[in-house]
Amino acid sequence: MFYAGYGYHASNFEQTYRCYPASFFDKPHLEGGDKVIMPPSALDRLASLHIEYPMLFELHNGVTDRISHCGVLEFVAEEGMIIMPYWMMQNMLLQEGDIVRVKNATLPKGTYVKLQPHTTDFLDISNPKAILEKTLRNFSCLTTGDSIMVAYNNKQYYIDIVEAKPASAVSIIETDCEVDFAPPLDYKEPEKPQRPIVPAGKAPAEDQEAIVEDEPKFKPFTGSGKRLDGKGPKQPAPGASSAAAAARSAPSDSNKRANQQTASPSGASTSTRQKTGKLVFGSSASSKKEAEAQKDPAKGSEPPKKEEPKFNAFTGKSYSLKR
Repeated sequence: MFYAGYGYHASNFEQTYRCYPASFFDKPHLEGGDKVIMPPSALDRLASLHIEYPMLFELHNGVTDRISHCGVLEFVAEEGMIIMPYWMMQNMLLQEGDIVRVKNATLPKGTYVKLQPHTTDFLDISNPKAILEKTLRNFSCLTTGDSIMVAYNNKQYYIDIVEAKPASAVSIIETDCEVDFAPPLDYKEPEKPQRPIVPAGKAPAEDQEAIVEDEPKFKPFTGSGKRLDGKGPKQPAPGASSAAAAARSAPSDSNKRANQQTASPSGASTSTRQKTGKLVFGSSASSKKEAEAQKDPAKGSEPPKKEEPKFNAFTGKSYSLKR
């Protein structure tokens, strides 16, 4: 059963209108939500059908077979016309003056919605969650596959509705809905730095060298000595420690020098003073000093330095118990 001139069914509301964007009628506030403006005749028909509030509608573009959902803000449009947000017309691939079919719908309350921003600029906002909550207060429902527009700071951000539960189209009026975000469409994962390729044969050798260099070298007798008479320890002559270390680290060299001295005729006198089975360090140095003393008698006649008195124990006065 149809009403004359309108094409209404007896049990539900269904009508075709020519759509126009909100900018044509100086109503820019429509762009911040999903509500449309319908003619007064639609309100009369809806009131007679006892439609549940809030009123929700299904929009259908028969040419492209695109479907979306919306709410209604006012019933002040001219007859045969419907005023829609421009972003909604873009979702449905509608142009100014195209035919759109409007039908009343009942949608379940949403429990989960997954959103995906088009650009990473939306995530750079100081508080995107608060901006999104404020924007969705002007929406009545969400449909999977739509791209809603969020206006903030004189800039428009588009967000895709990737998933909705418990149905592909849900109502978000007076309901607690969980919101999840997918990575933006232009998001690129940061590239991991590539490690230089090292040949298999060189890698273990370099590791072993690094381990050897890190290990501290053992140094014997690094403590300080103390004397029984309370005096400070004698300072070793500069170069004495290095000479001793060289002698300890290369005993074979001293053996070679001792053998050379015994074999050579000039070192016969020194070899006789050395006892068999013992190593004498610095014998070559002493022979050099004697040779220099013979060449320069002035140096050899220098008076010997007085040696410091040795420590003698029990050198105090003694007393007898007898008078």
